[in-house]
This record gives sequence, structure tokens and C-alpha cells, in this order.
Amino acid sequence: MTNLLDKNKTSEKLSEIAHLMRRASFGASPLELESLINIPYEDLVDSLIDFDSSDSIDEFTLTRYHPMIDRPSHLGNNHVGLEWLYRMVNTSNPLEEKMALFWHYVFATGNSKVESSIQLNEQIKMFREYGLGSYRDLLKKLARDPAMLYWLDNTENHKKAPNENWGRELLELFSMGAGNYTEEDVFECSRAFTGWTVSPKIHWLLWGPHLWEFEYKPEDHDYGEKTFLGRKGNFNGDDIIDIIVQEPACHKFIMRHLYNFFVADEPQVPAWPIDPPQDQDAIDYLCDVFVKENFQMKPVLRAMFNSEFFKKSKFKKIKSPAEVVVGTFKLTEDMNGPDPRWSYFADQTTFMGQALFDPPSVEGWHTGKEWVNSGSFINRVNFMSDQFKNINSPGIIDLITRLKNSNIQSETEFLDKCLEFVGYFTLNDTSRSEIEAEIISRNLLEFNDINQNRFGLDLAEVFSLIAGTREYQFG
Repeated sequence: MTNLLDKNKTSEKLSEIAHLMRRASFGASPLELESLINIPYEDLVDSLIDFDSSDSIDEFTLTRYHPMIDRPSHLGNNHVGLEWLYRMVNTSNPLEEKMALFWHYVFATGNSKVESSIQLNEQIKMFREYGLGSYRDLLKKLARDPAMLYWLDNTENHKKAPNENWGRELLELFSMGAGNYTEEDVFECSRAFTGWTVSPKIHWLLWGPHLWEFEYKPEDHDYGEKTFLGRKGNFNGDDIIDIIVQEPACHKFIMRHLYNFFVADEPQVPAWPIDPPQDQDAIDYLCDVFVKENFQMKPVLRAMFNSEFFKKSKFKKIKSPAEVVVGTFKLTEDMNGPDPRWSYFADQTTFMGQALFDPPSVEGWHTGKEWVNSGSFINRVNFMSDQFKNINSPGIIDLITRLKNSNIQSETEFLDKCLEFVGYFTLNDTSRSEIEAEIISRNLLEFNDINQNRFGLDLAEVFSLIAGTREYQFG
């Protein structure tokens, strides 16, 4: 009885760690989970948040095998998408990449218009550097980001002819949400950002696409008095942001984004003015921390990951394509070294409905249930199935070894081991019965008498069935 209780306690702890690693990272292999089991939960949260700024990514190998990732290009997102996926899989600072992805959702900027994937990569680098710091500072960096200024036409925002695109989206999608400002606020906000534009870092006559940099043109700035959100003054762009971050609507909007990304799926952003949060108390709690800590993101993340509402949110979020792809590679450990398939891997999120560096609009991607339709679901399952069939990948070799070294007596125990491998998932009775029947039909309990290759391929079919369940789409 004592051994059974200890085993259950260990499984519960590993399940809790697996949940944290799916959300604060992109998942973890069984070996990684086991290496973390003796670390107190709060200390593990601290280690994810207070990481060393240096990273262990082998950029030399990546550039050597894929030199195009280091060149400005308007031809597509594949190479920079490849670099980012490689980082997501191999980084020693997973929350840094997860927060960069979060801000890419909120501050959606697309290569379909910018036509410079490497310029967009500079934006992602900015998210890495400032994404866990002050939200106020991040907004000010964003307002000077060349890709964003071009994406939302602030390069066309002039003193004598204001363009409201950046000003409107700053309020509607990046800070406060629809319904919390007036059309006059949009116009006055836009006036404050006149003269904020971009220029090429090198002379424009030199051939080819090049990086841009922020340029302020004082002669094109409107220095007149402005009235914004009830305040009057000769405001510039920084003043506008200082006012925005003091607004309760801003706190609620950004914290709801954080809840939607890390805790549980919310309705799509356009519905937020109508549909209240599913857990208003959780949003209020995060807002209190956000304001108390002067809009710093680290204390908010720490409070969120340690909260009971987070711990109870297992499998309440449908995995994004990026989470599906990276999470699969975290299990198989098959994107850790040079491989010509990397470019193919970089396309997989696009096939599933999420082209990194190219969201469908400034509103970003619709999340939750809209990640999964008949086409994207097939791509999700086929991708995972293909990876699990690679029986020479380190993660699959480890799984086969674990199964063979376990004293498994039934198809139920066999399936439980498989579910532990993919992150301590649970299945409904119907799914379990169907997969257990497949385990029996393939004689997988007789693994000592089966050829290793045959066993690996049959095992991959079991994982294909797991990947095809409704439950496995959640993370």
C-alpha cells in the first residue's frame, strides 16, 4: 500500500510539473521531468522566470547548415521561422521564447506587408529582451519598432495629414480593447505619433532589402495641445503610452490576454467587449499584481504560475501549431543537431494554420477551438505520427527502453506508460478502450519477442491514435 501511495504521489507531482512545462515552456521529455521532481514547485517557477540572460543555442551549427537565416529577405518566412523553432526546442530559457511568442500574438505584425522577415526577426529579438520586463517600456520600444511602424502605416502619419492606423490599433488591440476610448482619442493619439517614422540603416541606393531603424522627424511632428482620455497637454508618443498604462481598461485587457495564452482559452478578442472573462477573479488578481509591481511582467508571471487557478487549468487550452510542433520535438529530441529536414519542419506550423512572422491580420490568430478544423487536424495528427515513427530519435529510443524495462502486465498499464510519456494526459473511456484494443491486436505486450524495428513502428501507430484523440489537442 505504501509503495502504491508513493507511486501515486510521484505521478501527481510529475503531472503538475508537466503542466507547468507545457505552459511556461513547450513541454518536456520524461527524463527532463524526472530531473525536476525534487525541486519545490515554487523554486521551479523561479528558475523558469529568473533565468540567466545568456543562452546555449548553437547558432554556428544553425547558420552553417542554413546560411539564409542570416540574410535580409523579402522572399518568405521559412528561414527565420526555422531559427525560431530551433530556439524554442533547444533554448535553456524556454519562458523567454514563450513570452516572445505571446507578444507576437498580441502585437501581431506580418511579413505579407513588411516583406522583410529578418526585420520581423529583429522585433522578436526585442520581445526576448523586453518581454518579461516593463509593459510600459515594451510599448515604447514597439512604438519605435520599424516593422510595426511600417506595418501600421505610421510612416504615413504626418503633421498636416495624420494617419490613424497605428493610433487606433495601439488602443484597440495592443493596450485597452474596443469600447474603452473615443474616436477623438484615436485622432489625438495619432497626432502625438506624427513624425515617428523609419529610415534604412544603410544608403537606400545599395541593392537589396536592408534593415531599417527608427527615425524621429521633428519638423513633421504636431506640437499642438492634445486632449487624450480626459487629459490635456502637448503630448508626444511616450506621453500617450504613459497615460494608457494607467488606465484600468489596459490592465484588464493585457491580463486577459495573459490568461488566454497561459491558463485557459477565452473567446476571441473581438468578443471581449461583450463576453466577460470566464474567471473574473483571476483577471482581477493578475491586474492587482500588475499595478502593484509597476507593470512589470515577471511578478505577474510568478503570481500566475503559483496560483491555484493555474494549477487547476490542466488541459483547458487547445495547443497552438507552434506548441504542437515544438512539444513533439521536445519529446522525440529530434531537432537537437544538424538535419536537412529542418526547413521542412519550419513549414509545419503553417500547414496547421499558424505561419510564424505572418499572422492573418493585425488582430493576430484566433486561438482555442479555431486552431482545429478538418484540414489542420489531419496535419497535426500526420506530423506527430511521422515523428513518432522515427524510431531512431533519442526520445523514442528512451520510450522503447522504458517500456521494455517496465513490468507491464496489461494493455491498461501499457497505455498509461504511453500517456505518461506525452505529458500525463488522460483519455475518456471510449478512447482508452479503442487504443487498448489496438495494443492487444498488435501484440505489443509481447515486446520481448518482437523485433525492435517492428515494435517501434507498431508503437508509433498507438501514438498516432493518441494524437488523434480530442484530449490530446489540449495542453
